[in-house]
Amino acid sequence: MSQYYEGIGRRKEASARVRIFVRDAGQGEAPTFVVNDKTVDEYFPRYGDVLTLTGPLEAAGLAGRVDVTVLVQGGGITGQTSAVRLGLARALVKYDENLRMPLRSGDHLTRDARVKERKKPGLKRARKAPTYTKR
Repeated sequence: MSQYYEGIGRRKEASARVRIFVRDAGQGEAPTFVVNDKTVDEYFPRYGDVLTLTGPLEAAGLAGRVDVTVLVQGGGITGQTSAVRLGLARALVKYDENLRMPLRSGDHLTRDARVKERKKPGLKRARKAPTYTKR
């Protein structure tokens, strides 16, 4: 299982390096999904996160046929989830270029470019102004 395909995904402040190992048909053990040396259920305990992460595998029809290892850093839970999803989709396209259309139609290959807006002087956050007092 030395041959792997790698994809980099980013979202907000998070970045994820995703490697997929394609399994042979004869391998009996269950496929693994490891994030930062933990199982995916340990690292992402929220209900919908694992469904989001496995979306590209479902769209490609490869669920249960690839082992996935992820190194993710920065950002929060939502950013990391989206970064892993994009990295997984990009790795699948490197594995098989014919998967590009199903992944594109499922919106798995689009990078979400929204990031936090910078704080402006005189304001509390990017747009929130201090409370106006007349006296």
